[in-house]
Amino acid sequence: MKKTKVMYWIFTALLIALMGFGAIPDILSLPDAVALFDHLGYPAYLLPFLGVAKLLGLAAILIPGLPRIKEWAYAGLAFDLIGAMYSSIAVGDPASGWVFFFIGFSVIAGSYVCYHKKQKAASLNQPIRLAA
Repeated sequence: MKKTKVMYWIFTALLIALMGFGAIPDILSLPDAVALFDHLGYPAYLLPFLGVAKLLGLAAILIPGLPRIKEWAYAGLAFDLIGAMYSSIAVGDPASGWVFFFIGFSVIAGSYVCYHKKQKAASLNQPIRLAA
């Protein structure tokens, strides 16, 4: 159980860093983020929306409980990354940039899998309560 918790927090900290540091320039509509969105063909007004959505997803993952919302948060972060990769491929960016997407997918998957292992181990350690 302890190894699973450590792995969960390592992957989750990497996820927070990866998506959190990506959300800040989006929320602030920094020139580099606007230039990237322009390169991908998207309007700049989507930047703050996506940045806030990422931060809300990360908050949902960090807040204890709320298992259904966590599932949606993981899915949303994965969809964000899938959309970014698809957009990058669609505009003809070189395949050498794909490594960052695969790192992101690995971090999301690692956190997600460890979360479920942690939840399963915790449920196995719970005493069984009989109805009175």
